[in-house]
Amino acid sequence: MGENKKILLVEDDKFLSEMYVNKLAASGFEVELASDGREAMTKAGEAKPDLILLDIVLPKMDGFEVLQALKQDETLRSVPVIVLTNLGQKEEVEKGLKLGANDYIIKAHFTPTEVVAKVRKVLKE
Repeated sequence: MGENKKILLVEDDKFLSEMYVNKLAASGFEVELASDGREAMTKAGEAKPDLILLDIVLPKMDGFEVLQALKQDETLRSVPVIVLTNLGQKEEVEKGLKLGANDYIIKAHFTPTEVVAKVRKVLKE
């Protein structure tokens, strides 16, 4: 199970966020949700998540900006981040990993079950 690990899901699509929240919660994770980049930064600071699932295309502050800000923050830089997006261009994947993401998942290529498996794998590392 999720051993009560806390996941911050940053996703602005309501349908997708509900689907991932339900899947993660059913897998034993505690899930916080943020629907834009600024809210993600606020909630990351407050909730102290064990892992962040981060979309790139977000209102107010995109996922690359959030990732950069997280990695510059003393208290948050060690929190693993998995980019969860539909942006699958090689440059975008490389940019996400270069900015410090632990993994880069293209939504269309992974089922929610596979996403949970990736979350578990990163949390064990």
